[in-house]
Amino acid sequence: MKKYVFLGVFGALMIGCATNPITGKQNLNFVSNSELFPSSFQQYSQFLTENKVITGTADAKLVETVGFKIKAAAEKYLNYLGQTQYLKDYRWEYKLVDNKEVNAWCLPGGKIVVYSGILPVTQNESGLATVMGHEVSHALANHGAQRMSAAQLQQIGGAALGAATSGKSEATQQIFAQAYGIGSEVGVMLPFSRSNESEADKIGLTLMAIAGYNPDDAVAFWSRMAAKSGGSSSPEFMSTHPSDATRIANIKALIPEAKAIALKVGTIK
Repeated sequence: MKKYVFLGVFGALMIGCATNPITGKQNLNFVSNSELFPSSFQQYSQFLTENKVITGTADAKLVETVGFKIKAAAEKYLNYLGQTQYLKDYRWEYKLVDNKEVNAWCLPGGKIVVYSGILPVTQNESGLATVMGHEVSHALANHGAQRMSAAQLQQIGGAALGAATSGKSEATQQIFAQAYGIGSEVGVMLPFSRSNESEADKIGLTLMAIAGYNPDDAVAFWSRMAAKSGGSSSPEFMSTHPSDATRIANIKALIPEAKAIALKVGTIK
């Protein structure tokens, strides 16, 4: 029985790997866009009905302007990569929501929300492009589906551990279960999330550059974010995001590549 459980975990890993065209990497993904997008769109619509959407202001118009530029950049980049059909099921939408939280997010399928609380930190159009390019990149790289798949695999691993320790005492089973929970979270799930964040930073810089923004401005934005947090973030190994210092250093190193790709692809006029 234990043998078949572990074979099932291995089989899930093999079957659940798919190549993402925008990153060129094989990623864990058990969830198709046809399954994910309808629920994503429904959640987005529900969120908008339950929150105050800002319309008709200069800030709201800027969110839409930057959103369309990033969308056009994504299309141009994917066409360059030979993936002309990749975005066919995306339904792009960009909304500014009245919320003091310093945050923005993008649901699978291109549904973007920017909170008004982040605007004092973005300060200008290129700062906003940094944020929206990053969030759109999460959607393009299928990070939502990957995280769902990783969570499913974590559950499968827990079931496999339970089967493997079923003959041991209850106290021993609890020790193994606790160790697995901490180990899989700190050793696998959190690094997985940090990897997603770093990948979104990289793609976002490229989209910024193709959209006609200077990716150097991303350093200024993330420096402002670091100052805003006041060093109160969790230690990097316990966080879903890279530390401020790590993120800024990585972005500085990635900027030349983003500019080089934009030169090849061409910028949005």
